[in-house]
Amino acid sequence: METVEMNSVSLKRPRSEDDVANADEIKRQKISEKSKTGNDSGQSVETVTDQPDKSLLEDTKNEIIPNEESEEQEDEELEDSDEDGDPESFADMMKHGLTESDVGITKFVSSHKGFSGILKERYSDFVVHEIGKDGRVSHLDDFSVPVDDEDPSEETFTVLSDEDKQRLEELQLLKNKETSVAIEVIEDTKEKRTVIHQAVKSLFPGLETKTEDRDGKKYIIAYHAAGKKALANPRKHSWPKSRGSYCHFVLYKENKDTMDAINVLSKFLRVKPNIFSYMGTKDKRAITVQEIAVLRITAQRLAHLNKCLMNFKLGNFSYKNHPLKLGELQGNHFTVVLRNITGTDDQIEQAMHSLREIGFINYYGMQRFGTTAVPTYQIGRAILQNNWNEVMDLILKPRPGAEKGYLVKCREEWAKTKDPAAALKKLPVKRCVEGQLLRGLLKYGMKNIISAFGIIPRNNRLMYIHSYQSYVWNNMVSKRIEEYGLRAVPGDLTLKGATAVHIEEGDVDNYTIHDVVMPLPGFDVIYPKHKIGEAYKEMLVADNLDINNMRHKIRDYSLSGAYRKIIIRPQNVNWEVVAYDDPRIPLFTTDLDKLEGKPLPVLPTDGKFRALKMEFSLPPSTYATMAIREVLKMDTSIKKQTQLNTTWLR
Repeated sequence: METVEMNSVSLKRPRSEDDVANADEIKRQKISEKSKTGNDSGQSVETVTDQPDKSLLEDTKNEIIPNEESEEQEDEELEDSDEDGDPESFADMMKHGLTESDVGITKFVSSHKGFSGILKERYSDFVVHEIGKDGRVSHLDDFSVPVDDEDPSEETFTVLSDEDKQRLEELQLLKNKETSVAIEVIEDTKEKRTVIHQAVKSLFPGLETKTEDRDGKKYIIAYHAAGKKALANPRKHSWPKSRGSYCHFVLYKENKDTMDAINVLSKFLRVKPNIFSYMGTKDKRAITVQEIAVLRITAQRLAHLNKCLMNFKLGNFSYKNHPLKLGELQGNHFTVVLRNITGTDDQIEQAMHSLREIGFINYYGMQRFGTTAVPTYQIGRAILQNNWNEVMDLILKPRPGAEKGYLVKCREEWAKTKDPAAALKKLPVKRCVEGQLLRGLLKYGMKNIISAFGIIPRNNRLMYIHSYQSYVWNNMVSKRIEEYGLRAVPGDLTLKGATAVHIEEGDVDNYTIHDVVMPLPGFDVIYPKHKIGEAYKEMLVADNLDINNMRHKIRDYSLSGAYRKIIIRPQNVNWEVVAYDDPRIPLFTTDLDKLEGKPLPVLPTDGKFRALKMEFSLPPSTYATMAIREVLKMDTSIKKQTQLNTTWLR
């Protein structure tokens, strides 16, 4: 579970005219990006961007389930058109959302007095660099392409006209009834014909070519070599045996999450998204730098995307013989700016020293639990209870809170008729969980909710039960810290290798709070031997669950459990307080700024505002916002922040 999380969180400051201008600038940037890429894939439900704990990854595949293209485009347009609402009405709706205390986040470890600041006022205030399994931090610092004699010439990318490319793409994607496309060779030479053959085969995987004479003219004929199957599988014979099958590259992206980015790349490359692999997903509202691997796509083709994609850059190309695996990373390095801080220099020093020396409580962050009045953990609990009518009702019933207009109408129709076909008619966006469940009910009937629910992609289904585990863990950790404080006590758990053992009375002085772990409930974990062990049982009994029987009759929903450290101490912690006047200017340079030779921002010595620039590294499974919460000592939930600043979403 790799976490890079949250949408914008404004911490306690009304927005100025400059801020509003800045927001308008960002909106224009978004619109420009959409028009350039033609894709801004979204979801109508809260998605979990962090990856499950390693024990929960056993059956989780690193895959993106592609949707039908026409449906996807329609969904994107509808979601985008309904994105921004009146800030006051949004604030009113968010009164029904969750606060930190609702999900067990109640304690702090530091003694300093909290202060306010603005997190993610600009998405560029939150920068994430992935740390690979070898400990190397990913940076975009090289646009060069590996030289390879097998690569096609540069002319390959320009020899086809836009009209030819359009016709070839339609043929490749089987969008028309044509079985072939003929391209006239205007300047007929063997070299020219060779370049056209190479261009078609390299730019449109799945197509083959041949040369034909027609009325005294030479034509290159493009056709499908193996029907629909050819599109899914890059041609083996076209890839040199001496070259690694996977092109690894660094993806630098702004304001787009990892899955959306891969969907955009796959559209431009005309390939299926599942040939990409990565070690972890990264948040949308941030600048993120991570490694991606793709099967049998040349660095040359990838580098050409830099000319046509906004808010993306690809570089640091290399060929290797292996893909990337989910969870293989060591963590992430964060560079964060908290703007307009109110804390004194002493408060800030105390807060940052505490973060570096003690750390923060390793809570699961708010985005783990959704944003509406029906938290994801409630659905997870109903799944574990085998209460499928409750699962269906929780997902589909009307609810107060911030939702798209078409979802509200769909829920109202469902409440009135309990007719999946009628409710679906109110729901133009079919990719959302609600639409998928309704289609399942239409296919399997109201008496087979289990099969209907199974239509939802597996990772989304597992998100619900993982959310329940996280809810239990947060609550139990708060109880543990309230009961025993920040010291190891007899009966606590610690890890010896991958095995959890109890800390005995005679050994307690050999351990600190940083050694203590607590379990996520499951059939393959043990529990503390003190009061908190009993508290786990009591909490699950109250939820009609048996802590000694966490196996589900449906294997996917059986929870083996996992262990998680209760306190995390960030590494490489550094900070600086800077003054600034203009909230629109960046306060540090990014990898792309450095590559483009942009100078460091010139900041005043005595500006109107102060910002806290902080850097730290976190292991997988930890939430950066929980570290920032410890510094500010403020509730990071959207509900609380919206009450403080009703225009945070702008």
